[in-house]
Amino acid sequence: MPSYTVTIATGNQWFAGTDDYVYITLVGTEGCSERTLLDKPLYNDFERGAIDSYDVKVGENLGDIMLVKIEKKKYWMLDDWYCRYVTVKTPWGDYVEFPCFRWLVDDKEVILRDGRAFLPQDDKTSLVKQHRQKELDQRRKTYRWKEWQPGFPMSIDANRHRDLPRDIQFDSEKGVDFILNYSKAIENLCVNTFMNMFQSSWSDLADFEKIFVRIKNTISEYVMQHWKEDFMFGYQFLNGCNPVLISKCTKLPDKFPVTDEMISVSLERDLTLEQEIKAGNIYIVDFEILEGINANTTDPNTQQYLAAPICLLYKNVRNKILPIAIQLGQNPDENPIFLPTDSQYDWMLAKIWVRSADFQHHQTISHLLRTHLMTEVFGIAMYRQLPAVHPAFKLLIPHIRFTIAINTKAREQLICESGIFDKANATGGGGHVQLIQKSMKTLTYRSFCFPDMIKSHGMDSTEDLPTYFYRDDGLKVWEATKSFVSDVVGIYYTSDERVQGDEEIQAFVKDVCSFGMQDFDHCEFPKLLKTRDELIEYLTVVIFTASAQHAAVNFGQYDWCSWIPNAPSTMRKPPPKEKGQADIKLIIDSLPDRGRSSWHLGAVWALSQYQENELYLGMYPDEHFIERPVKVAMERFRKQLAEISSFIKRRNEEKKLPYHNMSPDKIPNSVAV
Repeated sequence: MPSYTVTIATGNQWFAGTDDYVYITLVGTEGCSERTLLDKPLYNDFERGAIDSYDVKVGENLGDIMLVKIEKKKYWMLDDWYCRYVTVKTPWGDYVEFPCFRWLVDDKEVILRDGRAFLPQDDKTSLVKQHRQKELDQRRKTYRWKEWQPGFPMSIDANRHRDLPRDIQFDSEKGVDFILNYSKAIENLCVNTFMNMFQSSWSDLADFEKIFVRIKNTISEYVMQHWKEDFMFGYQFLNGCNPVLISKCTKLPDKFPVTDEMISVSLERDLTLEQEIKAGNIYIVDFEILEGINANTTDPNTQQYLAAPICLLYKNVRNKILPIAIQLGQNPDENPIFLPTDSQYDWMLAKIWVRSADFQHHQTISHLLRTHLMTEVFGIAMYRQLPAVHPAFKLLIPHIRFTIAINTKAREQLICESGIFDKANATGGGGHVQLIQKSMKTLTYRSFCFPDMIKSHGMDSTEDLPTYFYRDDGLKVWEATKSFVSDVVGIYYTSDERVQGDEEIQAFVKDVCSFGMQDFDHCEFPKLLKTRDELIEYLTVVIFTASAQHAAVNFGQYDWCSWIPNAPSTMRKPPPKEKGQADIKLIIDSLPDRGRSSWHLGAVWALSQYQENELYLGMYPDEHFIERPVKVAMERFRKQLAEISSFIKRRNEEKKLPYHNMSPDKIPNSVAV
């Protein structure tokens, strides 16, 4: 009687093991095995981290093993089980791998195909075609679209983390409890004394040091020491935690009437302002999108304010970017233009207002919308339209890990009505919702293609700006990622016609545009892909957004925002409408109070922490792919990433302000914090 040896690996995460009954059925081209209970006498089967082997006896040759059916039935209480993979050794000594990497919940079953990736047009038998369709039908019932707020990208249909499908939940919900983590951060930072001291102003700027954790030789300490200086203000637009807004100025907007007389003292090349613009030495940052956004009114005892400033920057002869003019509103008739030649406190307060506006834009648009919410859209569409056997599913799933879970938790605790976001942010209380709704009206697919985004801002010349490390490192990571994606796509798509004939990949991109992005005309997300190059770019966008772009705007938050005057989360006095009124008291009264400062500090600390057992870009411990050519491509990808990391490390060695947010060894695979 032929015998097949079945090896089953249980996950290593908490509570992965089970005491329930586990049954297996082997389905081959020539027949099926009996439903077999996998149980060894006097042995604790399917413990966490275990790899267990069993013999499955059959009456006849089953042919090629096509499917493995695993069932879990209750023993004495329902006990979820995480199965990593199943390997079947045939009577002839051949091994067939069946990746699983999913939870079996309640009395459920999973039916697995072997680990080779197949496009839908390559499935020839009715058995595998039906399996493929059944998997997608079930997924579409499980992963449903829902509009959390009008005008937002669509999100998952789940109100709480525990309502999510088990496969996309965090291993431990406690680890991602925002309230718990922020409170823990506040306690660890020793600022819990101040966390309830709302309406209590600091006595002076030095007083902020009471909640500043001094960590020697770090960016945060350097920021604290130099935040007042113009070079530090300008540098942050290049390599801070929101390095996406600065653009080359080709023409001064009419709403920002800066004249030669105003700024001639700041120019170093004996050129007029117009000549400096033509020479490519003038840059601009415009926070127009903040115009009309309602400031936080959730605390009746504290009036909070927002501004929509415009800032003109100058590249001096030493290639430093320096601010030369700031207007704190979009209407020049109501807002004076502040200059470096103004009084010390006028200029300081104007820069503080710009930094606060940058903080609002960063948190809500660059971070929340353009990485978290967009990656969730890609993730939901992936689960709905790509079965586990599809090569694009295998490629993307490591980069969707925990994203839907963290976003659901954020909607539950962080950005919801009366959530943590309301406690300390000027856009809390609904302003953040308005800001995303407004930003969605100008969001486009091409802005997620990193080289295009950089070029559209006129920031692509390394000769013009040799210290724009976000651009330089980002382009290296983009090209390495694109090269890896190209290798994988080339294995399965031998022609453009193969892309056009893949109904599942076409359904995936259509689902993103028509449902995830609600078919907004302006967004220009593709509804179909015609060529391999288009597919490569699209998949690169998904991976890069979820990994490198999120790392660039997330993990520098404590570095740049922990010194409160450098990144105020709210302002408690209106932006000045006249010059000559600012003094240190007005600045202190404008900056966040002790309570809001403490909540802000806890937030940026918690958001800047890496997960335990973080998986960095190129690390794929779950072997969804089994084919040798893909594993070779992965190894090549890891080698490229290691070279980029080494280059960045060498460059940073002599720098007082090292830039490492785009270093691959510090880029997690997915948006998970």
